Amino acid sequence: MGKNAEIRRVDREIQTAQTKLEAVKRGEWWPLTGSEKRKVFAALAGGSRNVVRGNSPSRAETKLDRLSDQIERRLETELSALHTVRETLVREDAKTKAQDVAAGKKSSSWW
Repeated sequence: MGKNAEIRRVDREIQTAQTKLEAVKRGEWWPLTGSEKRKVFAALAGGSRNVVRGNSPSRAETKLDRLSDQIERRLETELSALHTVRETLVREDAKTKAQDVAAGKKSSSWW
């Protein structure tokens, strides 16, 4: 697998991570991991229980806010790491091409 294929693979992963982050910011649940979904359900259940009992759901709301912040932070960190990997691959590819040119190697072509 060449460097270009690896760069394309990382580009696809970056696109997927961006899509997940946008979905989480819109409030969608499909990008969440199983443990994150369980935590969100638990916070929702606790808040609804408080409402049924006539209490304020403020603690559950703050818990949900914290959870959404943590999820966004996780996805942003993942996206940042993927960008770093892509930059490293591009830099290595450019270095290899520069060494080939300096060594007088021709790039593969039809002629």
